[in-house]
Amino acid sequence: MASLGRASAIIAAGTLASRATGLIRNIVLATALGTVGSAAADAFGIAVQLPNSIYDLIASGLLAGVIVPQIVKAVREHSDRGSAFVSKLLTLGVVVLAGVLVLALIGAPLLVQIYGSRLPGETQALALSFAYWVLPQLFFFGLYALLGEILNARKVYGPYSWSPIINNIVSIAGLGSFVWLFGLHRDAIGWTPQMISYVGGTALLGVTLQTVALLFFWRRADLVIRPDFQWRGIGLRHIARLAGWTFLMVAVGQIAGLIQMTNVSAASGKAASVSTLQTAWAIFILPYSVIVMSIGTPFYTRMAEYATAGDLGAVKKSLGSQTRLISVLMVGALAAIVAAIIPISRVFTDDASDAVSFALVLGAYLLALIPLSLQFGIQRTFYAFHDTRTPFFFTLVQAVIVVTTTLIAVQLLDNGALPLTLLAFAIALGQSLANFVQLGFAGTALRRKLGPLDLGGPLRSLVLFLAVGAVSAAIGWGVFLLLGGVSGWAASEKWTGIVAAGVIGIVTLGVYGLAMLVLRVPEAHTALRMLRRILPGR
Repeated sequence: MASLGRASAIIAAGTLASRATGLIRNIVLATALGTVGSAAADAFGIAVQLPNSIYDLIASGLLAGVIVPQIVKAVREHSDRGSAFVSKLLTLGVVVLAGVLVLALIGAPLLVQIYGSRLPGETQALALSFAYWVLPQLFFFGLYALLGEILNARKVYGPYSWSPIINNIVSIAGLGSFVWLFGLHRDAIGWTPQMISYVGGTALLGVTLQTVALLFFWRRADLVIRPDFQWRGIGLRHIARLAGWTFLMVAVGQIAGLIQMTNVSAASGKAASVSTLQTAWAIFILPYSVIVMSIGTPFYTRMAEYATAGDLGAVKKSLGSQTRLISVLMVGALAAIVAAIIPISRVFTDDASDAVSFALVLGAYLLALIPLSLQFGIQRTFYAFHDTRTPFFFTLVQAVIVVTTTLIAVQLLDNGALPLTLLAFAIALGQSLANFVQLGFAGTALRRKLGPLDLGGPLRSLVLFLAVGAVSAAIGWGVFLLLGGVSGWAASEKWTGIVAAGVIGIVTLGVYGLAMLVLRVPEAHTALRMLRRILPGR
């Protein structure tokens, strides 16, 4: 457990630093292009969505769900500790990513048309111009994830979580200088080639340098790598069978996301739309990335080892420990964000009115923060047993609900029953509903596979954490009201929003943490030990 704590602390520290700089990047981006009602921000959002969606489709689920267990197995069974296997894997990955990039560049006009079919013509044109600059990101995103997952499988956790800081610093510098040179832009018209290349080129350069940074840490993996096109014997048939289900799982998720983005773009330039959904999701996923990924990644590597050894009891115990630790931390984070939701939203918007619209979307997402966090451990447990088929089916259920709720929202909009200003909120709410249902299906499926999961204790603890979190959030909201509420100082400017969010968050987390210590919750002490490891110099 001590080694898991150290690994979690390394990942948490790197992820926290990466996400903190990423948050600054998003603030600068929101300053330059806006969020609510900004056609320029929506155009850039559609362009950036393209490489992210394609990358997720071909790599994300495959790497997390298939590659890590295969590398762990190769290390255990091969005399070269997996060097030959990883060499073939990397060579294949580079070839596939390069081929997909070429196809994506050729099909860029069609991709923009698909994702932005309800955007005005000038916004579509700007999105296409951005797309040609940012689409090459998918190659570097894919290579970055492949290298990072290999390092994680070899228990070299730091570089993968720390290297995004490079990307964020490049983006902050580039977008900041864009504002200095060209000013603030909200409309889709008036963009020169120099302006487009400045924004798009900055995005591409950051991801490229982030990927190159991993190569400087490759020696720690203790693998001898060379180009190897002899893919026979790598187990492609077995990997393809596993990856097939993972590919389908990610595909249905991307289709659901496509339908969301296509329909919410009807509000582009008028109300909360593409950029608002993306930015609110980035804030929503921040605690998930810092807490769940940092704790879950080393737990997953350990679970894969237990599953390979056939130790079912150890797998269940690991899942229970992970669930309790993630729950106590995530509930605290949720309480702090809910209490400070208006000041946080003000940081990413132009005025208090837009902050309220943004906060509605963010709040709708936040409803599913705990279910999504719990689902991480369940899904990775399936992956540890090389089961990618079952996660596909409970993801399919989620995607169906996402699509259905999105189409219902659009129908209500067309009938006049839903204001355009609430379209993004309704779509985000449907996403959260789908995550609740998905968690229920996932837990039931895992229980059928492994028998009783012994999660009664962790779930009872979760109820306690939620009760304490609700009280803490109420106290934090009281602080917000003391600062004047929506019409007061806390939401008057971006910088006041930052200060107010910090004050409210500290009060909320302080109350929550103190309550956990008074109640003698064991995971509270574990969290404190992790925090000490994260602090500079530790």
